Amino acid sequence: MLDTAARLFYARGVHEVGMDELIRATGLGKATVYRLYPSKDALVAAYLHRLATTIGAAISEQIAAHDGDPAGALLAIVDAIEADLRRPGFRGCPFNNASIEFDDPQHPARGEARAYRQQLHVQFTQLSARLAGDDSEILASQLAVLVDGAYTNAAHLGPDGPAAAGLRLARQIIRQAGTPS
Repeated sequence: MLDTAARLFYARGVHEVGMDELIRATGLGKATVYRLYPSKDALVAAYLHRLATTIGAAISEQIAAHDGDPAGALLAIVDAIEADLRRPGFRGCPFNNASIEFDDPQHPARGEARAYRQQLHVQFTQLSARLAGDDSEILASQLAVLVDGAYTNAAHLGPDGPAAAGLRLARQIIRQAGTPS
């Protein structure tokens, strides 16, 4: 169910995909689906939560692969982001895409998007603390904004325009933070 929801929600938007369509696409019974996800809001939240968990695990793998090299880990994360912006069918950040469809800040989609952003910022801050010391919060915040901007910009102008410049800037500030002054 979550695989089908992820594919359809990302391709067309949360509001454009109805529960009946999702049920038909999965081949599951209506009672089964509603037992798993009592509402579409619950399904949207589960979709975003699973995606956040997957991304968080991928970032943790990069951190582990670059143990003792926070700059290397951050650069690898930026490289992975660039690859994501270039993948076929890219339509922007799935958290932005889903959460922007709901004006209620307490909506589960908005809550999951917020939790994802907080998780990403924590991971950036932890790496930045090992790299930039007292300036770690500044570095982490700069990276978070550059990543968000790259996702938004690439969705509209493609990965080679300002999004690419933003990622180059992210790499530059990572390298500068790792250089003793």
